Amino acid sequence: MFIVQALATIVVVLATIASCREVPVNKKLRAEMYGPGLVHERIMATKHRIWGEFLRQGAFNSSQYGSFGPKKDVVQCRHGVAALVPGDPKNTFRCKNLDLYDFKTHAQLGSASGMGASIWGWTSPEGREFVAIAQEDGTAFAEVTSRGKLVYLGRLPQYGTAPKSMWREIKGYKNYVLIGSEAVRHGIQIFDMSKLLTVNPQKPVKFTNNKDLTAWWMEGLPMGKSHNVLANEEMKYGVATGFQPRDGSLKAGMVFFDLTDPSKPKMLGGTGVDGYVHDAQCIVYRGPDKKYYGRDICYGYDEDAFTMYVFDVTDKKNITVISSVSYEGFAYIHQGWVLDPMWQQYLITDDEYDEYNRTGLGHDGYPVSYIWDISSLENPKQTGYYKGLRKGIDHNQYVKDGYTYQSNYGLGLSILDLRSVPMDPTGRSIREVAYFDTRPEDDNLPGGGNLTFTGSWSNYPYFNSGYILVNTLDRGVFVLKRTR
Repeated sequence: MFIVQALATIVVVLATIASCREVPVNKKLRAEMYGPGLVHERIMATKHRIWGEFLRQGAFNSSQYGSFGPKKDVVQCRHGVAALVPGDPKNTFRCKNLDLYDFKTHAQLGSASGMGASIWGWTSPEGREFVAIAQEDGTAFAEVTSRGKLVYLGRLPQYGTAPKSMWREIKGYKNYVLIGSEAVRHGIQIFDMSKLLTVNPQKPVKFTNNKDLTAWWMEGLPMGKSHNVLANEEMKYGVATGFQPRDGSLKAGMVFFDLTDPSKPKMLGGTGVDGYVHDAQCIVYRGPDKKYYGRDICYGYDEDAFTMYVFDVTDKKNITVISSVSYEGFAYIHQGWVLDPMWQQYLITDDEYDEYNRTGLGHDGYPVSYIWDISSLENPKQTGYYKGLRKGIDHNQYVKDGYTYQSNYGLGLSILDLRSVPMDPTGRSIREVAYFDTRPEDDNLPGGGNLTFTGSWSNYPYFNSGYILVNTLDRGVFVLKRTR
């Protein structure tokens, strides 16, 4: 009986792998559509159209959204809902194992436009927790108190006078945040979060780019635009990705800048061999592939080749491609994260457009998480996938202690337990352990969600307190905490 069950399991595993196998890069499609940026332009135009419609409908009007009163401590998730304003459908959120500790609209966080994007946190040496909140018109700063309350401390405007951009990404480096944007000549703002330690919440500070930045860097960004920014704290550098123009020497790939002294960033090198890189994760390799142990590795998510690239960036002047691999049903590879940064054997990615474009595994509109075995950096293998339980589009995700925290636009935050992946890399044993739907307006649609680009853009799950910060395009910032 045991042998029969084992054979059945093997058959299921093989069938799963076959249904989501990696495939060669389609060079013709890349040259005609992806390389020139036509697909990227189409997606951005689609988002602007959708956001414009939501703007006309009043979705970014903060006055319609409820807030915590001075005596309200926590809104518990009971019987599958958390009611911030009881009886009000717009302020009643579907949930599982996540309680709501605070919510602030973008207007309450100092924004005139009411539209949000990325978010990142910093913990002071004393254990105080702060966040930098990306908005269309700049970056807001707040402290998360021990009771989970979000206390607004001030804001930093967008750099320069170019038209505002919704695309504003933030990552942390020690006690600094790196802020990039698609706005022309924005460059990378480097801001010291320790400035927030002495701010009086009664007098929020309007920081300025002239006086309050530790540094501003644009050396490697021809137009000053970047789609994303990240850092390798161990190796003391930052990275800008998806910059323009695409026909420059680095072809909108990755450009590296030294942060040994954050007040004096300088260009280290870059790569454009792979074309436009949408996002990446750069860490020192300590996984099972002995050939690359201790090397500085970047996992890149490359729109131009609808591909996951693995780079050796140890020598920033001579970056090499270790491998590249695409997958069946690609539409627009977006982002990914290793499951364990200290033992890089598996990695999880998402495709932002497969659900919207009804492509491959995302044909039915349910978000797909793709699982990769990267035991061999020269030969990554797609081993399986996980499909979400409600319809929607996946966006940014981050892994902490074996769980991935996914911001999936209109679906809000979904937390998946990935600890089974090393034993079952097909993904069949992955389970959603918690979720919080930040956008109730589409809850009653077939499939429980909507294929639209609004809702949760990003989240920050790394605070020791357990508080999870979720930044949304349309509402504001939610402070959540798992109940189990």
